[in-house]
Amino acid sequence: MIDLKPYKQRLSEIGTSLRIDALAKEITELESQTTVENFWDDMTNSQKILKQIKISKDKLDKFNSLENLLEEIEILLELSAEDESLIEEANGKEKELAKELDVFYTITLLSGEYDKNSVILSLNSGAGGTEAQDWASMLLRMYTRWANDKGYKAELLDSLDGDGAGIKSATLEIEGEYAYGYLKSERGVHRLVRLSPFDAAGKRHTSFASCSILPIIDDSITVEIKEEDLRIDTYRSSGAGGQHVNTTDSAVRITHLPTNIVAQCQNERSQIKNRESAMKILRAKLFEREQEEKQKQLKDIKGSEADNAFGSQIRSYVMHPYSMVKDHRTNEETGNVKAVMDGEIDQFISAYLKRS
Repeated sequence: MIDLKPYKQRLSEIGTSLRIDALAKEITELESQTTVENFWDDMTNSQKILKQIKISKDKLDKFNSLENLLEEIEILLELSAEDESLIEEANGKEKELAKELDVFYTITLLSGEYDKNSVILSLNSGAGGTEAQDWASMLLRMYTRWANDKGYKAELLDSLDGDGAGIKSATLEIEGEYAYGYLKSERGVHRLVRLSPFDAAGKRHTSFASCSILPIIDDSITVEIKEEDLRIDTYRSSGAGGQHVNTTDSAVRITHLPTNIVAQCQNERSQIKNRESAMKILRAKLFEREQEEKQKQLKDIKGSEADNAFGSQIRSYVMHPYSMVKDHRTNEETGNVKAVMDGEIDQFISAYLKRS
């Protein structure tokens, strides 16, 4: 017999976390602002309000749909007393409810201002030559598989091939709701321990690759970029699909002179599209720099605090002498390294969000 009490309890906890009773009132109040005569005069504010209305409505609609699914299972269980064939249908609905509750619970943890945004993910191989470059390419595959499994669109914006194998660096745009909220947990250094396929002696090697995560900034957020502050260089694309296909200088590198921040893209054949993508990356980098400056000022006021900064080792992937992937921030671990490398990283993301 299906016990619905745990599901009711969890749904109640989610409702409390979301302040579901106040959410409908909040939506009504926000919608009333859109009817004010001068609402569209301030585009930045109007876009912000419309975005908040959508986020709140999505949460309320999802909560109501889960309540309806729970009620549907209760009805099926009542009717199954007279028709046992309905038990199988109830069991199927229960599995659907359990899965949807898990997904929705994770989304309720994504309450950051930019968590709903798409993301720019950058990988850089660490010291170690070919071994580290191969590790960076393995991570690129892992995140691409994860994005595809989520139904997100993953597009490679830029990459630099390794000397013998793998990649020295790569920039991946992952487009989809909550992509940044999920992947912000991946920012940091990833460590691999394995028997190197590039070592004739078969010795164990330790390799590192860093992962940078930036939210894609939409038009409702202003990032001031002056044209005179930019140096734009074009060059011939490199690597497979680049030098073997392009015969023009389609790759674009943009340098923001005041900060010396560089953004580049070479994956498109069109110079115009590469420039658009490079500007998107530059906006995200400049926005991140602005946020870091604000955080620094807050820390100066509040005093020093322990900081899990970019560059710290967040996770180890051990393939020899045993199999284990362990996150050092949450102690979440699994022995199924192959599944993780195939993109199954949700358990680490979920553990990080719960801890945060």
